[in-house]
Amino acid sequence: MQRIDGPVPYYTFDGFAGTTHAIFTRHGGVSPEPFGSLNTGGFIGDSQDNVRRNHEIMAEAVNVDPQRMTTTWQVHGSETVRVLRPSRDRRWIAQADGMVTDRHDVVLTMRFADCTPILAVDTVRGVIGIAHAGWRGTVRGAAASLIRAMTRAYGTNPADVQAGIGPAIGPRKFQVGEEVVRAALAYYGDLDGLMRRDPADGTAYFDLWEANRRDLASAGVERIEVMGVCTAERTDDFFSHRAEQGKTGRFGALICLS
Repeated sequence: MQRIDGPVPYYTFDGFAGTTHAIFTRHGGVSPEPFGSLNTGGFIGDSQDNVRRNHEIMAEAVNVDPQRMTTTWQVHGSETVRVLRPSRDRRWIAQADGMVTDRHDVVLTMRFADCTPILAVDTVRGVIGIAHAGWRGTVRGAAASLIRAMTRAYGTNPADVQAGIGPAIGPRKFQVGEEVVRAALAYYGDLDGLMRRDPADGTAYFDLWEANRRDLASAGVERIEVMGVCTAERTDDFFSHRAEQGKTGRFGALICLS
C-alpha cells in the first residue's frame, strides 16, 4: 500500500500490475460540509453538480476518462455483475455490490463510508473487479462472489488474483448487535478472530477486514493486502457514516485496466 499525495490524494495497493486503481480520501473535491470535499455519493443531500465534478476530479487525478466510469446501485448485498460496456452519464448498470470486467474501456467505481472496498485483479487473464461489502454483504459472501464471477465469466484461476481490502470501519469501532453475530456465525461457522466481546458488557465487535480476507482466502485467493485503516478513527482522511452520525459523504474507489 502506498499513499500518493497531491491536491487529490489517494491510496494504491501493491502488485496490481496492468491496472490503474485508486482509493481516494475525502480531500480535493468541491462539495461543502458535511460532504467536504470529495464526495461521490449522489443521493445523500449533496448537489448532483458537485458529485459529477468530484467524479471528474477523481478521473483526472489518475488520468482516466470520466465518461468511462461505470457503477452500480449499491444495495448491501453480494451479487456481482459482469460489465460489458461503459455506462453513460454515471448511470448505474444494475442493483449489485460487485462488478467484474476484462474491457479496457471500462472504469469500475464504487462509493464507501465505513463499508469495505475490495479490489481484485487477475494479472494472467487481464480481469479486474471491485466490491462493496458492509456487514450484510460480508456475511453473504460479497468477497467470494467477486472471485466466483471472475472465474465464471473469464476463467480466472483464483490463485492468479491479487486482492486488496481498503479502508473500512475497524474492529475497535464496529460494535454490532446479536443479529449480526448470528448472521456471521451462520456464514463462517466459526467466529474465532472475527468477533470479540467487550469484557465489561459483552457487546460484540465485528472485524470486517478479517472477515473479508477470510472470505477471499476461502475462494482460493492467496495474495491479499489489507490496508488496516479504520474509517471511524480516521475521519480526517475518510468519510465514516457511523462516526459522523450519518451526516457525511462517500469516498470513491476505482479500478481499470491500463
